[in-house]
Amino acid sequence: MTDKNIYTLHANICKALGHPTRIEIIDTLQNKEMNFGKLLEKIGGAKSNLSQHLSSMTNKGILIQRKEGLNNYYKLSSKKVSTACRIMREVLIDNLKKQHEILKHI
Repeated sequence: MTDKNIYTLHANICKALGHPTRIEIIDTLQNKEMNFGKLLEKIGGAKSNLSQHLSSMTNKGILIQRKEGLNNYYKLSSKKVSTACRIMREVLIDNLKKQHEILKHI
């Protein structure tokens, strides 16, 4: 695999995380598995919309889906997913603090 290929794969994972609902799904599933109905209760919105997000995240390897009877259960494929999102949130908070400091001096 060339360096360019790894960048493309990396970008595809980042794209899969590039929606607020998907970040909320990751936050919700941090330490647990949850069925579709419970996720829908927590996150809200249209069933079809949540289903599309879950399908995309499963296809990209971010989530693992398990079927039990009529229920679909979802969990993070790795704790590293939630760690990466937490680190990005820390970067966001740091940037907001810097902007706040700049605004105080204007």
